[in-house]
Amino acid sequence: MLLWIILLIVLWEIFASVVTQTKRTPENVMPHLSGVIDSIFSDKRINGSQTAFEMIIENAGATLSRAGIGYLIGIALGFVLALLMSLSGVIEKIAFPYLMLIQLIPILGMAPIINAITGDIAVSRIVIAAILTFYPVATNTIAGFKAVEPAKHELMYSYAASKFQIYTKTMIPFCIPYLFTGLKISAPMAITASILVDTLQGGIGLGCLLSQSLKGAMTRYVFWDIVFFSAFIGILSFYLMSVIENLLCRYKRAGGSGKKG
Repeated sequence: MLLWIILLIVLWEIFASVVTQTKRTPENVMPHLSGVIDSIFSDKRINGSQTAFEMIIENAGATLSRAGIGYLIGIALGFVLALLMSLSGVIEKIAFPYLMLIQLIPILGMAPIINAITGDIAVSRIVIAAILTFYPVATNTIAGFKAVEPAKHELMYSYAASKFQIYTKTMIPFCIPYLFTGLKISAPMAITASILVDTLQGGIGLGCLLSQSLKGAMTRYVFWDIVFFSAFIGILSFYLMSVIENLLCRYKRAGGSGKKG
């Protein structure tokens, strides 16, 4: 991992040096990383009252709050649908094709439709984040339900367990690692979707700030600050889900260490 990071930094600096030799200024196309880092910690007021870092944090708060709400809604709906599909083959046959259809619709094509339906920009951003979370959670959770060994079902039936007991004692605990696979996939997607939709609509958000910086409303260093910050948040969200998974699925690690021993 460290080797790849070093390689990317070297390649970045090479291209930034090439740009320096052209008529274009490097800060407008590809600045040196030192310039980007300096712009983050600079106390220069970009819009008259805020530094670049203060602007990014303020807009990130709006974007991440909408992405977070949509993410939680998508998790709840995706898990409930997976549970219903596991309980009823009819529901699975009806719902699964629509799940695939939702996944095929581009985010940028979906945004105007959702905005027209909801009539509210903020709500439409939440809905889109929820939709992109919904599919990975639903499909991975249903895969977890289907992966339960028949022997475990037979054991529960031999104890005369009810359907509720089978799901709470066996099915749901078994599918949690599958659920977290969906959560790790959808967390960066929800954040990316929120930023992309922000670029199409007005208001406050990282995407809006990104769009303004591209139009020359402020220094282009702000653009690169947002790009790096967004990438960092996306990667962080993935690893955060991994940490939560490790905390909740201690039995998984214990089983893995037992096999190694």
